[in-house]
Formats: sequence, C-alpha cells, structure tokens
Amino acid sequence: MMRVDRSRLPEVGLDPIFRFPRIARHTLENGLDVRTVEHRTVPVSTFVLTVAGGLGADAPGQEGLAAVTADMVDEGTGESDAIEVSEALARIGADYDVDVGADATLFTITTLSRFAEQGARLLSAILTQPSLRQADFDRVRQLRLDRLRQLNDLPPAVAERAFLRLLYPEHPYGHLAIGTSTSLRSLALDDVTRFHAGTFQPDRSTLVVAGPGSHDELRQLAEATFGGWSASRAVAPAAASDVEPAVSLQRLAIVPREGAAQSELRIGHLSARRSTPDYAALLVMNAVLGGQFVSRVNLRLREEKGYTYGARTGFDWRRGLSPFSLQASVHTASTADAVRDTLAEFDAIGRSRPPSDSELALAKASLTRGYPRNFETVQQVARAAAQLALYDLPDTYFEAFIPRINAVGTDDVVSVAARYVDAARATTLIVGDHAAIGESLASLGLGELQVLPAES
Repeated sequence: MMRVDRSRLPEVGLDPIFRFPRIARHTLENGLDVRTVEHRTVPVSTFVLTVAGGLGADAPGQEGLAAVTADMVDEGTGESDAIEVSEALARIGADYDVDVGADATLFTITTLSRFAEQGARLLSAILTQPSLRQADFDRVRQLRLDRLRQLNDLPPAVAERAFLRLLYPEHPYGHLAIGTSTSLRSLALDDVTRFHAGTFQPDRSTLVVAGPGSHDELRQLAEATFGGWSASRAVAPAAASDVEPAVSLQRLAIVPREGAAQSELRIGHLSARRSTPDYAALLVMNAVLGGQFVSRVNLRLREEKGYTYGARTGFDWRRGLSPFSLQASVHTASTADAVRDTLAEFDAIGRSRPPSDSELALAKASLTRGYPRNFETVQQVARAAAQLALYDLPDTYFEAFIPRINAVGTDDVVSVAARYVDAARATTLIVGDHAAIGESLASLGLGELQVLPAES
C-alpha cells in the first residue's frame, strides 16, 4: 500500500497534449467553402453555416437589418410557414441556433446522424429559399421593438449600446445586433430581401460538417444538400473589418439614470484585431489584470475596496480593431473612486507593476487547465472549426494554443500591456445618477463630462 503525504499538495504535472480532429477542406462548384470534421464519439451530426457580414454589414440608418434577416429565414420556406418549419425541426429532434456576430452570422443545426441528410436539407432550404413574407416581417420587427423597450430598463444593455457608439463613431461596428427603435421602424421587407440576396451567397459562406462519417461521406452530404445553391448578382456589403475606425476623443460620458443605487461602468478603448500574433500574450495579460476572479481589478474593486460584487476585463474580438474594456456595476457613492482605481490598474501592469511569477502561473493555468472542455461535443468541435474559417486561423491553431500560452513570459505580458492597454486614451462610460456623482467625476481629470441620451 502506497503511503500518501497529506501535508502538502500534489505536484502539478505537465499539460497533456491536446489533439483537435483533422479538418479537410473542399470547395463546391458554386464557390461554397466546405470543411469536414470526423467526430465518431456519438451518433450526432452538426452543420454550421457561416455567412460573412453580421451586424457590421448593416448600412447606416439600417442598424439591426442583419439580425432581422437572420430571424426571418426560419419563418418559412416555400409553402411552409414558421410553425411547419418548427415542426420539421422537432420531428428530427434538431437543435437550431442563430448567432449574429460583428463580422458574420452563424447558423447551426445539430441532430442525430440518422437524420443528418434531412437536417442538412432543411438548413439549406431555410437559408437559401426563405419565404420572406410581409406578415412574418411585421411580427419579427415588432418583437424586436418590444425587446428594445425591455433593454432600456437594463443598465448593462444601455451601457453596452452607448459604449459602442463612443468607441466606434460612424463605424459599422458601432451598434448592437438588435439595432435601434428608429432604424427598425424605418426597415421594410424589401430591405430584408435585398440584404439576403447580397449577403447569403455561397462564395461568401463557409459550411462546416461534423459527424461520424468519413471526410468523403461528409463532403458528399454537403454537396447533395448545398450544391444547388446558386450565387445571385446582388452587390454584397463591404466588410466592416476593412473600415478604419475614427479615433474616439470622448474620455468621459454618462447616461443619466436618476436615483440609481449603482453605476454601470464601461472603461476601455479599441485595442487589437483577433488575428494579432500577440493574441496569446494578450489573453494571459487579461487574465492577470481582470479576466478571472483573482485578477487584480476584481481583487482591488471587490475584495479590497468593496465597491462591487464583481469586475472583469476582456476583449470583444472581431476581425477589425476590437475593444478592450472593464465591465462592472459599482455603488453610486464609489463611482469616481472605482474609475480612478481601474485606470491605475490599466497603467500599472505595463509599467510600474509587472505580473509576479505566481500571478503569471495562475493566469496561464486558468486558460489551459480546462481548455479541452471546449471541444467535448460535436457541436463544440464544429463551431470551433467555423471560428478558424471566420478569423483565417490555421487548422493547427487549437493544438498550438496551450503551448503558446505556456510560452508567454513576464516580459511578453508587460510588452503587450504597454502597447495595447492605455489608461490615457481609455473612454469611461457611466450609466448612473448624474446629480449624485457629477461633482466627484470632475475630480478625475478626464475632461468635460458628456451627457448622452438613453437610446429609445
């Protein structure tokens, strides 16, 4: 019997080698990029179709159009209405999901493999042959207008909308996918029809097929169900990632919320693209600064000062320049102090207070120890492969992730913090009680306070 020394913790071993399934690439005659992944753990198949565009394809004054179009495609196809499409999905036990991002819209359908062809044909019909009826459009738009009214009562949603407008003035990224009440009311069914024709094209899309079949079998399934998709002659919108954002000059702004017991904070600026070679070092830096519970920002604002229940920093990654920001809800009386302390932490990590060895080790462990959990299901694997296509990442990216994180050193963290996190150009947005905190905000030295209207 082996004796165990319970007086000390066991030694932490090396990270096991992680292997991501091989991705095979194919291009159909209509230009559709197809990527297949063999996943034989369970008899389940997933199809992920990525359509280039996303909310960044919304034209000025038509914010929300991409999301409305994404909602409309499953409202009916051919003679089938929304209920019949829903019943068709239910008959094969399919899980259907839509995600409208900044640069693309992802449509995902997962079903038992014996229904894979039916699921793929249904997804193809939904996306390439939607009915786009006036009655469905009126209902979808009204549901979104109702949702916007609800969001106006949620400080985090109000803060997110206002913060994006400040970071991306006059830029396609400068709004949420849901749009605004003004833009939604101006939309017509013809706008949806034109957007669908210009954006939903095979040569602008990527299909990932994952399931328990060979690469050749999965490719044949993709060709049988999406090979008849014909490209239209409609003009596609320009990529938002190609538009250079204007520099935001506003450093301090507030959306008044009279009598609010807490202030919702957003503090940050545009930082890096998802494709940056500094991605691994930035993740480690963020984990030290504010990306986990024991990070500096959370320990300072929550544990040391008692301003908040929790504060986190992070990147909202995009193909174009992406925001780095803090998100927190703090007690009204502590608003100015919380802003001051946050900016101090932004400044310190790349200058006066580099991460300690223990901070660095803990940060890297938070990113690597549970990493394989992100690829347990066929749907997770398929969506991961779709992310590689969206951001033009190599097929070996996931296998290289853990070694790259572990290779990050203190000098790397200090270097990227100094280059990508700058307290001097950070924008601070507050949703809170203007009368209660206005005077204290003047002491921050962040310039004139801009008062923003709550978006309706």
